[in-house]
Amino acid sequence: MRKRDIAAVLFAAVFSLTAGSAMSADEQKFELKPSAGMSEVLAEQVGKRVALRLGSGDEIEGTVVQVGKSLVHVAKITGKDYYDAVISIDKVSAVRIKVRDK
Repeated sequence: MRKRDIAAVLFAAVFSLTAGSAMSADEQKFELKPSAGMSEVLAEQVGKRVALRLGSGDEIEGTVVQVGKSLVHVAKITGKDYYDAVISIDKVSAVRIKVRDK
């Protein structure tokens, strides 16, 4: 009987920890619209930090400031404190977005 009680308490503790952490996690919801292009994805990230993977393989991480017709302005670039970048949207192959904490 005692082992069963201990197992029940352990199960309840583990369940409450995992359920509680899942509910308390500060998650932003990202939903890709079926018709969205790269400029629409970038426009939704204005004011947020992202990492842009370029077709060349380079990656630029910073805050999206403005998205134009064919260019995106990225400020506060990681590792280059005094620089901003203007990137051709058609050179962006991927956008990495932080949507959850641990």
